[in-house]
Amino acid sequence: MFDMLKYLRPWVFPLVLFVAFDTYVRHVAIYSDALATPAQAVLAWWDLLWLISDEGLMRVTLFTLLTAAMGLSIGASLGLLCGLVLGLSPRIARMSFLSIEVLRPIPSVALIPLSMMIFGFGMRMEMSVVAFATFWPILILTQAAVHQVEPRLLEVSKALGLNAWQRMKWIVLPAMVSRLFVALRLAVAVALVVAVTVEIAANPNGMGYAMMIAQQSLDPARMIAWLLWIGVVGYAINAGALRLQKKINQRMGVNEMQAGSTL
Repeated sequence: MFDMLKYLRPWVFPLVLFVAFDTYVRHVAIYSDALATPAQAVLAWWDLLWLISDEGLMRVTLFTLLTAAMGLSIGASLGLLCGLVLGLSPRIARMSFLSIEVLRPIPSVALIPLSMMIFGFGMRMEMSVVAFATFWPILILTQAAVHQVEPRLLEVSKALGLNAWQRMKWIVLPAMVSRLFVALRLAVAVALVVAVTVEIAANPNGMGYAMMIAQQSLDPARMIAWLLWIGVVGYAINAGALRLQKKINQRMGVNEMQAGSTL
């Protein structure tokens, strides 16, 4: 009984919101052209699910996820590399401090006009904006994670005569894996948010654009369906990243225990 209540407890607040919104639309905003009941949104989502055209749920969702993933892979890779370099080299960090602090506050959506001029509409334009947005959190958190590595481990690596690549591979990266997954979870959320924002603002593709088309067509049920579906997709991605992080942490804990018992 208590186990069932434990699993049902997180659904209480969403259910209350669902009932409150449904009651408001049915009794207060009954003549509104801008709102639809949750039941109507679910029916609209079901219709989108079985739609085979380019406006179908799966094709539109796949475009957004694929573009966000490719932009994230570019931004995260460059951010990880630059963060490691800045974390391991105080001289380079001091030299690049001004440039980073000038570029980092630029909103990613402010790059949309420039990206449109360079790439035009489509996947490459959206990827470039997502890559810029995800580059900075990965860089900053990676640099901070390197600084939090136990200094004695670095001293031991120098005493052993390890080169920079060996030091990074055997000392730095294993010590900061758990912190890197925190940065990755943040970047994944940023990638989805920025991708949808770009589609709403400029790119005629993906879930954000589909929601705008529903709004321009005065179809509130489909618009709310897309809005809720974006939330569900974001929740699923975050849950998957969190589960992967837990598995990695557990595996690292087991490896550390085995290493300790060996010693």
